[in-house]
Amino acid sequence: MNAQDLSAFPMALQGDNVPMVSFKNVTKSYGSLVVLDALDLDVAEGEMVTIIGPSGSGKTTVLRMLMTLETINEGVIYVDGEPLTHMPNGNGLVPANRSHLRKMRSKIGMCFQHFNLFPHMTALENCMEGPVHVLGLSKKEARERSEELLALVGMAEKRDQHPSRLSGGQQQRVAIARAMAMRPKVMLFDEVTSALDPEVIGEVTNVIRKLVAEHNLTMLMVTHQMGFAKDISDRVCFFYGGRIEEQGTPDELFGNPRRERTQQFLSAVKEAV
Repeated sequence: MNAQDLSAFPMALQGDNVPMVSFKNVTKSYGSLVVLDALDLDVAEGEMVTIIGPSGSGKTTVLRMLMTLETINEGVIYVDGEPLTHMPNGNGLVPANRSHLRKMRSKIGMCFQHFNLFPHMTALENCMEGPVHVLGLSKKEARERSEELLALVGMAEKRDQHPSRLSGGQQQRVAIARAMAMRPKVMLFDEVTSALDPEVIGEVTNVIRKLVAEHNLTMLMVTHQMGFAKDISDRVCFFYGGRIEEQGTPDELFGNPRRERTQQFLSAVKEAV
């Protein structure tokens, strides 16, 4: 986009009830393939929003953009009222530089499907690494914060264990504590339960609920597991063709989907279970 195209976007979102995350007319394409098509999506502070949809619908791209792993072709993304993908310059917005992206990224935490823990570090050391080397906390402060979070996710007794000695569910809980140690305002979860046994999903769900209650987190999740989406979400968005085809509360979307494409998807998912 050029400067003239950006003139319609505010340099900051102001007023009452500013969304914690806001996609404004965001488009992402790879050549002729449009992955996100003029997406508008607001996520309120403290809201838990889950994105579902078929492969290729654009849902994971939403998370990758928020992590600044992907650039956007059009539109602006705001986090906590400030532009993420752009920055103020004079009377308008320009594409963000590395310094601005680094500052804004500190507000966002990410948990991946495959945990990505450092194998040579204990659970406690994994959680301390970011606060010490990125936030500049003392080792004492980082240890206290990490121990508190490991206790919160039920991993205090495993703090001195390396990832290879932990089960999948335990590794995922350490990964969540590690992301939380950076004190993000927004947490992103990408298929966090898909590598876990069904009986373990409940414990991870409880951990996420506990974090929301104690830290007033805003959460955006992508999942293929409809039971998890129904159980954890305030709102569910069904993506199709790079757009939000339908959205609503879990009861509305799963109990009485209005759009034909949503009905087809949920029917196919149900038959596959």
